[in-house]
Amino acid sequence: MSEAPSAALIDKCVHCGFCLPTCPTYMLWGEEMDSPRGRIYLMKAALDGRVPIDASYVRHFDACLGCLNCVTACPSGVQYGPLIERTRAQIEQQYTRGFADRLFRGVLLWFIPYPSRMRLAMLPLAVFGGLARAFAASAAGRVLPERARAALALAPPVSLRSLFSRLPMRTAAAGEVRRKVAVLTGCVQRLAFADVNEATVRVLAAEGCTVIVPSDQGCCGALALHAGRIDQARDLARRTIEAFERVGVERIIVNAAGCGSAMKEYGDLFAGDPLWSARAQAFSAGVRDVSEMLVELGGSRATRQPIRARVVYHDACHLSHGQGIRSQPRALLQEIPGLELVSPPEAEICCGSAGIYNLVQPEPAAQLGARKAANIAAMSPDLIATGNPGCILQIASAARALGHEWAIVHPIQIVDASIRGGEAALAGITKKGQASTGRT
Repeated sequence: MSEAPSAALIDKCVHCGFCLPTCPTYMLWGEEMDSPRGRIYLMKAALDGRVPIDASYVRHFDACLGCLNCVTACPSGVQYGPLIERTRAQIEQQYTRGFADRLFRGVLLWFIPYPSRMRLAMLPLAVFGGLARAFAASAAGRVLPERARAALALAPPVSLRSLFSRLPMRTAAAGEVRRKVAVLTGCVQRLAFADVNEATVRVLAAEGCTVIVPSDQGCCGALALHAGRIDQARDLARRTIEAFERVGVERIIVNAAGCGSAMKEYGDLFAGDPLWSARAQAFSAGVRDVSEMLVELGGSRATRQPIRARVVYHDACHLSHGQGIRSQPRALLQEIPGLELVSPPEAEICCGSAGIYNLVQPEPAAQLGARKAANIAAMSPDLIATGNPGCILQIASAARALGHEWAIVHPIQIVDASIRGGEAALAGITKKGQASTGRT
């Protein structure tokens, strides 16, 4: 099926320009065609046959992070997410990239969405990950191509335990059952951030949820969708829907912002498909971010122990702009006695992670990462919290480049530590978090 952005969605844009100051690439370069308004002009021109889908056209859409900050800023309600996703799908179907670019993107999307393949690829990182990141940052590392250096600099902090650990298929609720839920373990998340998944299950159970972890689940398709590989995204989404339908739960819980945003859009992904449209919409209606679910439960059951720390909360773009979830993570953290929660300047601006963006567009990603790290540093944090694995890796890499030694964790890990004993439980988490930023 040929893909193209919706003319009806394009026509909702009134070209007011409110999106311009919110766009990271317009902020970097000041170019109209590298703003949401400019890109929508290009989409319209391509649909009308006035411009070709050539290298110049593709360059402007490759430069877009898909952060959706423009969606939050838009007074006309333009849904930029489906527009950029369909435009990228159109590009992948109609434009032939250069061999090196095609190969690099193909390798990434052959490995990352498939946990068994990624496990093999990550095995060397369990032993040499720290050395790989150090080499990428050294003068000697400059002999490597820019994308290879970026990949090594962003290498996640994996261990043999994280690569091979498994969550129990069923965890009983503490006390009276409030909900029966299932948890998405993710692809990179389950391998590099197994601790986040474990904390998610513990907190949900402590708050009265029976937690199911489907053993046959895989990638949700978010990375493929955001990269324009829409057929691959649909294939992965079908498998995800089937895996969770089989366990019969009330809610599907996600702790990675990009995954949750994509899963809530399955209805759009399968629009017009008579076999999958209704199933996709029903599935998406049950998807909740873990912070969203805990607030939805209507009050905490487990006692929170004090944690005296100054925590900078970073809004992951696909959580705040993609899903509109801003208050829930903050509310959970503010329940913890002694915790001081702050937001950095330019909190709404993307850190530069954006799926595989920091791998395929390393230069602007590094500029945005450095800007984000500098703004966080101005807050003198004890700890950084953010709800997306890509943001954790991106901010950690930017922190190393600027010489900062920060522990960067998921908010659910802080909540889990508070339930399990407060500062003593947090100490083990922050030690692991600091390993991801280069501290020993």
